[in-house]
Amino acid sequence: MRAINIRPSRGWHVALAAVPFVLAIAAYMVGSDLRLAVNPADKLLPAFGTIAEAVNQYAFTADQRTGLYLLWSDTAASLYRLLTALTISTAIALVFGVVTGMLPVAAATLSPFVAVASMIPCLALLPILFIVMGLGEASKITLIVVGTALKLVRDIAQRVEEIPREQIIKAQTLGASSWQIATRVVTPQILPRLIDSLRLEIGPAWLFLIAAEAIASESGLGYRIFLVRRYLSMDVIIPYVLWITLLAFLMDWSLRLLKRRAFPWFEGARAS
Repeated sequence: MRAINIRPSRGWHVALAAVPFVLAIAAYMVGSDLRLAVNPADKLLPAFGTIAEAVNQYAFTADQRTGLYLLWSDTAASLYRLLTALTISTAIALVFGVVTGMLPVAAATLSPFVAVASMIPCLALLPILFIVMGLGEASKITLIVVGTALKLVRDIAQRVEEIPREQIIKAQTLGASSWQIATRVVTPQILPRLIDSLRLEIGPAWLFLIAAEAIASESGLGYRIFLVRRYLSMDVIIPYVLWITLLAFLMDWSLRLLKRRAFPWFEGARAS
């Protein structure tokens, strides 16, 4: 049997998926043990016990200065910025993506600008945003919006153009206006594709957020990581990085679940 035709069962699928994680943990344990054997004060690869103590301190022990549980307060601050920005980006993408994909006049006007603007390295805009908008929440949220919305607009516009022309012509034949075509023909087909596009922007959105928090912030997951790095506190940095990874995974999983529940027809149509 050819390897291309071998499909693992559900049990084997789970087991195979766990292999890379187990190997990564084992490699870390071996590396940590070797370094600590040479230098018990080594901070680069702390033991799991040291990491557990740091997690307990930051997640389950109130900070003596602020009275806050730092991990949870940092998480709340970062998620507020991230979710607010992604909500704004999604709204912008839905409106301008549909308009640009549907209307030739809008495409001729907006597409070149969006194509050029989406190529700007957004992190290079960070100093400009801080100068113009200050160091508050607005500049951080704006950075994420600029970094994600333009790419979403381009993707949604392309998806709108891929809708079979016959559907648009049939709707016009039945007397539908441009607004009715946009809301009843185009948007229902675009929403699951918008969710897929949004999933792809979760990683870049976290990158922009952490960069903004690292440079100018007094709270947030990125702020905490770059605050403790001066002390080489890998026992804090590693759990924070893993926590960010878990949050990003849960966001992606939630969007996949939303798409599957809200648009069950989409997966079947794409498979066929």
